[in-house]
Amino acid sequence: MSLSQTIVFNKKDAEIFKRDKCDKYDYLIAVGCGAIGGIVDVFLVGAPKDSVLGNWTDKQSDKFVMFFAKKNGWKPREGKESSIESAIGFLEKKYQVNYDQRHSGDVGDAFNMSTKNHHMKSLSHSPSIIGLFFSILNQFASTSSFISGGQLITINTETFELQGSNLISKLFCGVANWFGHIISDMAGSSGGRGSGVRGSGVGIPFFELFQFCTIGSFQVGKDRQDLATIATRAFQEGYDMRHGAAMAIPVMLTELIIRLLWGVKRYFYHKVPLKQCIPTREHTDLRIMIIIGQGTLCTIDGIDAGIRSGGVNAVTFFLRFNIVAWTRFTMLVLTEVFIRLGISADIEAHLESYRRINEQLQIYLSELEKIDAERFRKEADNYDSFVESVSSIKNENDLNTLLLDFYDELDKDLPWEGDFSDFMDDDTKALVFK
Repeated sequence: MSLSQTIVFNKKDAEIFKRDKCDKYDYLIAVGCGAIGGIVDVFLVGAPKDSVLGNWTDKQSDKFVMFFAKKNGWKPREGKESSIESAIGFLEKKYQVNYDQRHSGDVGDAFNMSTKNHHMKSLSHSPSIIGLFFSILNQFASTSSFISGGQLITINTETFELQGSNLISKLFCGVANWFGHIISDMAGSSGGRGSGVRGSGVGIPFFELFQFCTIGSFQVGKDRQDLATIATRAFQEGYDMRHGAAMAIPVMLTELIIRLLWGVKRYFYHKVPLKQCIPTREHTDLRIMIIIGQGTLCTIDGIDAGIRSGGVNAVTFFLRFNIVAWTRFTMLVLTEVFIRLGISADIEAHLESYRRINEQLQIYLSELEKIDAERFRKEADNYDSFVESVSSIKNENDLNTLLLDFYDELDKDLPWEGDFSDFMDDDTKALVFK
């Protein structure tokens, strides 16, 4: 049901409906939480290579890569236990792929590519469903797929044979190869992490699609460049998945605080039972508060990026631009629009119907499994035999005899006692079928 179709049935429902409308305190909470997230974004996230939270997420990425390497059999030499280069090198050898070309020379100078951006240009290096699809395709077809100049480019590579004896096992090995290789690259390559260098990681999921956006003409110093070029330059400056994790922190912080304060206010101020204070998307006021909070965060982020760039450097603007926050804000707004139009409600109603049908089918199947098939067959044979006998009856005596014999075969008690005629003449008695 859309919001325009909401019906108030009684006083209790009316009170709940009122509570689901934002008051001035809700707006203040939302803006305040968004401001907190914005301050964290400006002063603790900032731009890659110059970020407090970014340095922390970089270290966590290194720890995860070394943990993953150890689980895969990495045994570093003495003194190399904390060497991220050694861990990455081990994973690169263990999860080798045919699409790991590093620069233009590796692709026959078909397009411009360097060690700083090949993880973005190579579609198989994307940590998303797009990367998985092209990785499997490239491994099976011995090809390598890239985006450059707004175009999809595919080159042939050396023959690559996946392990496995059949299609399913080869697919499994292909997926494992893709995942392991992504982990090996998420903290940079082994050759790019020496001497404390941060290295070039993998892109934020779907960030590679910016390379198709050969649109616009944005100021970068004295030059003007399109969006695809600016996004690529930002990636080269460290705008990768590790920085994406740092950008997600103020977004999550804003939303978590809003949800917490919404529940606290609902319980203590509105005196709502604790069970109804669980923050879900069913509450209109909570959805609006989250939109306002994330919108405030995005506003602060956009102002900061504009000031830092001075309006003359689009790359600097992009580096300070929290793409995670803006994506979350956009999705929240679109979701709310769908809810208001009733689109989301209709889809959820259909899904709920399918879930209920599935539950009933499961119950029906479980009941069918309890049926004794052999007993059912015998009863069906007896029934068929009874039907044939009934069709051959010629008088009342034959029918009575047949019914008595049928009751005897079924081992059922007769619904009367003694002589049938005497039983039926007695008004105090009644037939009892067991």
